[in-house]
Amino acid sequence: MTTVETGLRSGSRPVRARSKGAYPLVGSVLHADLLPPEAAWALTKAFRNRDEPFVGITTDGTPRAGLYHAAEALEGGVGAAARRAATGYLASLSAYQLAVGRLEVSSPDWRLWTNAFPTWAPKGLLLDALSETSRDAALAVMRTSLSASGFATVRAAMQLNAALGALVDDYTDSLREYMYWFTVYGHPQSDAPWGWKLMGHHLDLHCVFVGDDLVFAPVFAGAEPTTALAGPYRGVSAFDRETDAGLRLRNTLQPGQEQRAVLSASLRAADLPPELAGPFDGRHLAGAGSDNLVLPHEGLAASAMTPTQQQALVELIDVYLSRMPAAHAALKAQQVRRHLDETHFAWRGGSGDTDAFYYRVHSPVLLVEYDNHPGIFLDNDEPERFHVHTIVREPNGNDYGRSLLAQHYLTHHVRTP
Repeated sequence: MTTVETGLRSGSRPVRARSKGAYPLVGSVLHADLLPPEAAWALTKAFRNRDEPFVGITTDGTPRAGLYHAAEALEGGVGAAARRAATGYLASLSAYQLAVGRLEVSSPDWRLWTNAFPTWAPKGLLLDALSETSRDAALAVMRTSLSASGFATVRAAMQLNAALGALVDDYTDSLREYMYWFTVYGHPQSDAPWGWKLMGHHLDLHCVFVGDDLVFAPVFAGAEPTTALAGPYRGVSAFDRETDAGLRLRNTLQPGQEQRAVLSASLRAADLPPELAGPFDGRHLAGAGSDNLVLPHEGLAASAMTPTQQQALVELIDVYLSRMPAAHAALKAQQVRRHLDETHFAWRGGSGDTDAFYYRVHSPVLLVEYDNHPGIFLDNDEPERFHVHTIVREPNGNDYGRSLLAQHYLTHHVRTP
């Protein structure tokens, strides 16, 4: 067994790095045919499901209509600035880079992503392989499209990926700060819909601009561990707000409410059904390859919460919405509040200072999942607070901006007979 110490603890035992070379991972590409069958099946889900006709995440298999509407003129929107940044980025690329670095908005590649490592040859351009000028220009697209705190979370996740590589002293060509594929979709120099995607370990971002609307979903953001305790990234940390806001809401629940909200009191593998105890997806259900997930509401409805608890729920949701620029976050918050009574909060795990846990916020127009995980590169076999996955989706057909795009094309692109 490896003796690389991490400074982390799982219960009473120190957490170490797993044995070197445990995964067939080279150049940030995972060779699934060299994995055990169960792991290969789990980690190829996105690739296997990419050609399913898109429906979106629903409660019963049928998307609910009338939930998403194009915004009127939005004061304070970042669409124009993001277009300029994306146009500048594309101008910095060579012709051969453009061939794979910019795809059409209609490209099926939007749906091909993974929070682990791709088992296919990804399109887009690796930030790690770009010139400093082009990489800075790509980062400028992201920074312009997000809030300051949202961009800080993205950069922290990237840096924590590199901190993990330094911590385990392995996979040095994969666990790097800029080992992420960046793709622009559409033609940002025009006024047509466009967007961008960032894909890599623990970080998958899909940002779509349709008129004055910004759709930031699906989003996967996580880290193992969530704080760098040593090395060049020492002190970099992420996901404290997501952790603390969920715990605050959980700890307001009264016994009768707990019976509805708490789906299981433990995250230990032995206490969960097998499908929720795996090392890769854990408890979260809406990750890569789950665009057509059928997920009935579970947990406690906001209509059964006190006003104080509803405010805590709103504050939890705002943590995730605040990753977007203020004007766009406020617009989305209004949409979520219109459906607050239909929103459900579900919990698994403990609620003490160090307990691992999972929570879900499920609204007709927003799905949030937070999950603590066991070690992948570290050797803790049970979930711990220092390994976090978060997911944000727009259910009922608006992931990747699909609902708004359909409305846009219906309005602006009438086919002639």
